[in-house]
Formats: sequence, structure tokens, C-alpha cells
Amino acid sequence: MTHAPSEPSAPPAVPRRGAWDVGRERLRTAATTEPGRLRIIGAVVAALVVVFGAVTAFEVADRASSADDVVNRSQPLSADAASIYRSLADADTTAANGFLAGATEPRAITDRYDLDIRQAAQLLVKAAATTDGSSTSGQQITLLNEQLPRYTGLIERARANNRQGLPLGGAYLRYANQVMSKELLPAAEKLYAAETARLDEDHDATRAWPLLSLAAGLVALGALGWAQRRNYRRTNRVLNHGLLAATAATTVVLLWLAVGHTVARADLRDAKVHGQESLDVLNKARIDSLKARANENLTLVARGAVLTKGGEDLYETQYAKGMSSLVEELARAKDRADDSPGRDPVAAALSGVTRWQALHTDARATDDAGNYEGALKLVTGAEQSTGSAFSKVDKALADAIAHEQQEFTRAAEDGRGAFDGLSIGAAILAVLGAVGTVLGINRRLSEYR
Repeated sequence: MTHAPSEPSAPPAVPRRGAWDVGRERLRTAATTEPGRLRIIGAVVAALVVVFGAVTAFEVADRASSADDVVNRSQPLSADAASIYRSLADADTTAANGFLAGATEPRAITDRYDLDIRQAAQLLVKAAATTDGSSTSGQQITLLNEQLPRYTGLIERARANNRQGLPLGGAYLRYANQVMSKELLPAAEKLYAAETARLDEDHDATRAWPLLSLAAGLVALGALGWAQRRNYRRTNRVLNHGLLAATAATTVVLLWLAVGHTVARADLRDAKVHGQESLDVLNKARIDSLKARANENLTLVARGAVLTKGGEDLYETQYAKGMSSLVEELARAKDRADDSPGRDPVAAALSGVTRWQALHTDARATDDAGNYEGALKLVTGAEQSTGSAFSKVDKALADAIAHEQQEFTRAAEDGRGAFDGLSIGAAILAVLGAVGTVLGINRRLSEYR
């Protein structure tokens, strides 16, 4: 009996291998030979050097950007906010001084008031262009823009009534002062605080250590050192020119990074301690002097019509409080001044304040004795008056502020300059280091051919 031939059996299925499995197998095979291990070592070390350069370039660029913001954005905005505050306070002082001058204000007083208002308005426009409207700064700018026309309108009504000899002018002037002291100046102070806080944030961001870059540099140097030690143990050759060049390039970048950032930190700290902090104290002192002068003038305008809850003259009380703060701020400014150009104007301001207080005491005694005209002369006269003493104090403070601003700018620009070329230099040297690593490893591989 014949049987039909059986069908041949199918060969067993061979499992398909993915690209990852193939690559892993090749890597395992390469790692079993010295040339393969050298290629892996070269690739890893070169990659570490490149990563170090890339991280350094990124972090340095970030620090340099923050330093540039300190010099060109946040500090100028902080200075502009202080100028807005000063211009508003000076406008209020000048308006009260002009009111005391009589029905016809001197042209110089009118021009100074107009200049203050114009400067404040221009600086508000500038600040609004660089500020997010939803931020604290943006909200205060909006409030200032809304209240400033209201204030100037009240001043114009006060002037119009004063020219006609109507007592209502004094009421409008006092109301305008309330708008200034309760709306405009608090908003300007908050704006200054917000911009100063932003300056501090940029300053801190600039001074933050580039820890990731430093760590990457140490890892790259460690890998290069290990590769050269391994090479020496297998060949007894002390030097591998490629790996040595890569080590030198990596060391240069690491030292450049450490030294450059240390110098930048030192300069920026100097800018903050001897520049910005001194400016903050001096700006507050100048504003205190302006507010004290405005209250001194309003004491004569109101003539005791506005009292505190304790029954004392409101403006005289505020004057005394402002002068006390002024003396404290000037003492702090004198302690912070670190050179003669910084100390001398502060000393002149302190001397002027002493003279101002003595003349003010004489003016109050004269007014209390019923001699209003004599008191008016002691307050608004061209010489031997509280007005002349205030002018000397204001000029001295302006000189001190200008000097500290120069000190800040110089130190901050030096700090920013410490980053010059570091980002690009790190990238170039890292590429050269990676090339040196590859050439050094290839030199060893050539010995196996």
C-alpha cells in the first residue's frame, strides 16, 4: 500500500529584532574589544565636554542678560520712579511757595512748577511703555495718570482765587495738597518700591552662582583625567596630545567661568551696597525735605485753620515729622558714603538742615507773636530764610544723588563687562576640547590598524 508523500514542515519562525536590540548588541560586541571601548570612551568624554560648553554658554548668557537689565532697564526705571516722586513733591512745594508770594506769582516759581508737572507726566508715559498694565507698577501708573490732572486742576483754581484775593484759594490749595499727599505721593512711593524690587530681582539673578555649569565642568575634567590615566596604564605613555589639549580647553573655560563670575558678583555687590542702597536713602531724604518744605509753606497758608485730633497745627506737626525723618536719612547716607565726593554733599545737607530748623523756629515765633509779614519774609525771603536754607539742602542732595548714580553705573557696567566674551568663548573652547578628545582617541585607535 502506497502512502502519499508528507508535506515538508515549515522552518521555525525567527523572531524579528528591533533597531534598539540591534544597536545594543553591536554596543555589547564593541565593548568586548579595546578599539570598541576606546570609541565609546571617546564619544562619552567628547559629549561631556560639549555639554559643559553648552550649559556654560546658556547660563552665562542668562547672567549677562540679567546684568544688562540691571544697567539698562530695572535701575533706570527705579531712578525714573524716584524722579516721578521727587517731581510731584517738588511741584506741591513750589505751588505752596507761589501761593505765599501773593496774587502774582514770580515767573521762576511758575516755570519750576510747570517743569515738575511736565517731567512727571513724561516719565509716567515712559514707565507705562515698559510696564505690564496688570502689574503693581502698572496699576500705580494708571492711578497717577488719573489723579495728576485732578491735582493740577485744583492748583489752577487755587491760583485763580488767589489772584482775585479770595480766601477760597487757600482752601483749594489745601485740598490739592491732600490729593498729593494721600493719592499721588503714596502711588509714586509704591511705584518706586515695585521698580526697586524688580531691580533687586535682576541683581540677585545676575549674582546667582552657575552651579550647573561648574558641576558639568568638574565632571568633564574628571572624565578627561580618568581617560588619560587609563591610557597611561595601558601604554605607559604619559601624554596624549589630543586629550591634553581637551583638558587644557576645559580647564580654561572652568577657570574663566569661576573668575569671571566672581568678579561680576563683586562689582554688582559694590553697585548695590555703595550705589543703589545709598541712592535709596538719598532719594528718601530729598523727598522728606520737599514734603517738609511744603508743610512749612502750608502752615502759613492755613494759619492754624487745619488741626490734628490733638488740637495742634496739622502742617506744623507734619513739618516736624518730616524734618526728623530727614535728619535720620541724612545720618544713614553719611554712614554709607565711602568717599569724599559722596560725603561732602551729605555734610553740606546736614549743615543746611540745622540752619533751616533754626530759621523755622524764628519764623514760628514771629508768626505766633502776630507778625505774619515778618514770618512770611523768614520763610520765603531770598536770603536768610528757610527757603534759602531749603534750596541749599536740595542742591546738596541733588549733587549726592548724582554722584551715587555715577558710582552705581560704573560698578554695574564693570560687573556686566566681566561676562563679555565668556559665552562665545566657552562654546568655542568646548568644541575644540571635543575635537581634541576625538583626535586623541583616534591616535590610540591607529595603533590597532
